Amino acid sequence: MGIKKMWRYYEREELINTPSFKDGIDAKTEFRYRSEGVKFIRFIGAKMDLGYNTIATGVVFFHRFYMAHSFKDFPRYVTACSSLFLAGKAEETPKRCKDLVEAAKSLLTEDVFKTFGDNAKEEVMTFEKVLLKTINFEFSVEHPYKFLLKYGKYLRGDKAKVEKVVQRAWNFMNDR
Repeated sequence: MGIKKMWRYYEREELINTPSFKDGIDAKTEFRYRSEGVKFIRFIGAKMDLGYNTIATGVVFFHRFYMAHSFKDFPRYVTACSSLFLAGKAEETPKRCKDLVEAAKSLLTEDVFKTFGDNAKEEVMTFEKVLLKTINFEFSVEHPYKFLLKYGKYLRGDKAKVEKVVQRAWNFMNDR
């Protein structure tokens, strides 16, 4: 008996009618919020020396969360920080919550950091529980990086051109 994967792809209708959209947030604003959250995860991840898989897993958790909840109900930077905190555990590259919060504080304005509340560390750790429940404790995330590198080895031709193709594909995957 095999292990059943719980993750799934979203239908176009689901991607259009997100909880945020149903809550009155237009598609352009939701896209901006998602982009800001992803960028924030990438910046903190880089600042904390986390690998691509951990950062990408944090991004996936962030997007999965907002497929179930509205941006009106949950602040995106707290969600992003909690997503990366959980991703570190899932990818076996954990970082202390205190360190993630310090990195977040250094990247955000004072006003934005206020969304973390009076005890930012406690907020992130408490929010991790909400995130876990939302993603149904499903930690498996299959990233395209390993496949890209694997198939890049099979490409024939000028080594510099092959590396350039692989690098462009890598950059494309990281755009959002």
